[in-house]
Amino acid sequence: MDYEIKTQGKFSYIEEGEGEPLVLLHGLFGALSNFSHMVEYFRQYNKVVIPMLPLYDLNILETSVGGLAKFVHKFVEARGYQNVHLLGNSLGGHVALVYLLKHPEAPIKSLILTGSSGLFENGMGETYPKRGDYEYIRKKAELTFYDPKIATKELVDEMFEIVNNRLKVIKIITLAKSAIRHNLGDELKDIKQPTLLIWGKNDTVTPPMVGEEFQKLIPNSELEFIDKCGHAPMMEVPDEFNKILHAFLEKLKTQPNS
Repeated sequence: MDYEIKTQGKFSYIEEGEGEPLVLLHGLFGALSNFSHMVEYFRQYNKVVIPMLPLYDLNILETSVGGLAKFVHKFVEARGYQNVHLLGNSLGGHVALVYLLKHPEAPIKSLILTGSSGLFENGMGETYPKRGDYEYIRKKAELTFYDPKIATKELVDEMFEIVNNRLKVIKIITLAKSAIRHNLGDELKDIKQPTLLIWGKNDTVTPPMVGEEFQKLIPNSELEFIDKCGHAPMMEVPDEFNKILHAFLEKLKTQPNS
C-alpha cells in the first residue's frame, strides 16, 4: 500500500477518496498495512482517513487510552470532519469509545468496533518476551489470526522490531496496562451512535463473548460474527468484512438523521 502520508501541524495521516469520512484507528501493534484492503475498497465511496496514532511519541503521563483519545479528538477537530464513521480495531476501538464518551458532541455519525478492547482482552500474557525472542513473537503474531499464515514474516519482523526497542516496549506496556485498567462497562450505555460490531468467531484476544457483551451494553448496536476468523477481520477476511461494513453504511444513508 503506497499512499501519500499528509501532514497538518503535528498530525500525519492518509486521506483517500471523497464522501463522508471513514476514520480508521489501528491497534497496539497496528500499522497502515492492516487497513490496505479497506482503503482500496472504501475510497470509492468515502473519504478514508488513517491518522498515525502517536503510540510511542506521547509523554509517559499521556501514554494511555485517554491520551490517544485526546489526540483523535484534536485530529478530527483540526481536519474539520463532519458525519464521521469511526472504526477501531483492538486498542483503536477502545480509543474510539473513550473519545466518544468524553466528547458526546463530536461529529461522529456511526461507530464500528472490531476485536475492540475496553471490556476484556488477553494481552501479551503475564510474561513479557525477553528481547530477542523471535519465536515467541512469531507465535504471538500467529495467535492473532485464525489462519497463522496471515502472520507473514514482514508482519512478525515489524512486531519484533518494536519489542526490541526498549523505549517502544515501555510505551507498549504502559498502553496495554492502561487499556486493562480502563474498563468501560458502566459507561457504554451512553454511546448514542448506531454501532456495528464485527467479530471473528475464533478471536482469542477479545473472544466472541466480548462482542456479545458490547452488544448488550451499547444501546443501538448490532453484532456480526465472521467464522474462521481471529482478532483482525479486516486483514484476515477483507472481502467479507468490507461487505458487512458497506451494507451498514448504506443502511445509515436511508435513515433520517437522529
